[in-house]
Amino acid sequence: MRRAVALVALVLFSLPLVGCATSALTMAPDRPDSPWTPATGPNGEIVPGERAAPEQPMSSTYVLPPNHDLAGIPPPSSDLERHRAYSLPELIDIAQSNNPATRVAWDDARTAALVAGIAESTFLPIVSAGIVEGYQKVHNTLSLPGVASGSSDVTTQGNISVLAIQWLLFDFGERWALLDVAKQGSVISNIAFTAVHQQVIYNVSLAFYANAAARARLASTAQSLRDAEEVQAAAQDRYKHGNGTVVEVAQTRQATAQARLERVQAEGAAQNTYQALIAAMGISPMTRLTIADISRRRLSAAMIASVDRIVSAALAQRPDMLTGYAAQQASLANLRAAQAEFLPKVFVAANGTRGVGSLNVTAIPGINEQLPVVNLPGNQLGSSIKDELGGTVLLGATVPVYDGGFRAALLAQARDKVDKADATLTQIRNEAVRQIVVARNTLTTSLSAYNASTALAAAAQTTFNAALAAYRNGVGAISDVTTAERQLLAAKNAATDSYSTALSAAATLALATGLLGSTPNRVER
Repeated sequence: MRRAVALVALVLFSLPLVGCATSALTMAPDRPDSPWTPATGPNGEIVPGERAAPEQPMSSTYVLPPNHDLAGIPPPSSDLERHRAYSLPELIDIAQSNNPATRVAWDDARTAALVAGIAESTFLPIVSAGIVEGYQKVHNTLSLPGVASGSSDVTTQGNISVLAIQWLLFDFGERWALLDVAKQGSVISNIAFTAVHQQVIYNVSLAFYANAAARARLASTAQSLRDAEEVQAAAQDRYKHGNGTVVEVAQTRQATAQARLERVQAEGAAQNTYQALIAAMGISPMTRLTIADISRRRLSAAMIASVDRIVSAALAQRPDMLTGYAAQQASLANLRAAQAEFLPKVFVAANGTRGVGSLNVTAIPGINEQLPVVNLPGNQLGSSIKDELGGTVLLGATVPVYDGGFRAALLAQARDKVDKADATLTQIRNEAVRQIVVARNTLTTSLSAYNASTALAAAAQTTFNAALAAYRNGVGAISDVTTAERQLLAAKNAATDSYSTALSAAATLALATGLLGSTPNRVER
């Protein structure tokens, strides 16, 4: 009867717990075709785990409520001088100190290092101390044939203090292998930290060169506008003296309007590339800086090394190659750990206890990740004992016999990971060589295009000057002047673009070879 009552009580107590998990569905949207109306705090922040208050009107839109703590424009960097011309190395230094990506990579590297520290801690013993206060009640029923049955209740209580140690002494190198896996993981994370810095340098460099090209284009369009206004003035002067026509004046006005439009467009492009540079640096978009001019730098193809030398050096220090190698070594260590799982493990366990009262237990349960304390001596002297000291020391070994193929599956996985790591490293090596060859070819082509476009711009300038002089002297046509003017702007833009492309190609080659540790000046004289 008592057992039935206890079972019913247990069922009734468990019923409210059955719906606890599914009741959390009230936090989700009510319908798939209706907006979600979250509960919000005083500043508009969404309160987790709560539904909207009944008096709060239901939302009729899929726009989320504003969190006023997130509102506000990030202030400009106060430690930067607005009127100082910052060079590319200075901008890179600012980016490496302020770009969030570098701090995220640093935190990841520290986390990976702590993983290795955790792996090292497995070589040390686990020492724990605990105390329990307990109450025990035992109901005994005695029934013998021919003798009247009877029952008795025995109540005991007391406390037990325990200090325990558990130490894995020998495991045939499994922990050493797992430690090697963790250390290789730290190496991979540190390489990723370096790669992030290289990528930041690369991104800032490309944005810097793009902004320089946009500002050069802006200067070219400004000069083109001045040239167009000069041609228009010449046409108006000729018309004023009866040597020109209305059509010539109209054509020059059209050319001036076209040049003014191109200047406005170039100014907008320069502003956009400036914002791209600020974004690459990772600082506030509201920051206003003066960017140094690089138009006087000269480029030389003689500084480009041979492909064989570039590839040989790059394969030894590219971040992805070093990462692939570390991953390969980690997979081999993981294989050794999987093989050690088939071998015995030698351990020692000991504990010392003190019991007060008459409590009789042989183990203290573990809490969270703490292991249980077992092999307590218990009360050996009867229920009247008041104070008892005890201790246990065990030295033993465990030998795995059968686990349904679990360890064999892990070993097969480890071997597959080794094969995958080998294939991945080969794939990385082939892709690295391809990227380096392509980057070098791009740089070589860009330098040749820069030399050709520079000569073209010089020739176009000569042609325009000659055409304008001939028109002013009455021996040239206005169409020749306007054509030469358009060709001059196109040639200048081509020279500007090829110059920026060459610098960007140099940065790309430096990144591809793993040498991008500072400003990419490899092809600059």
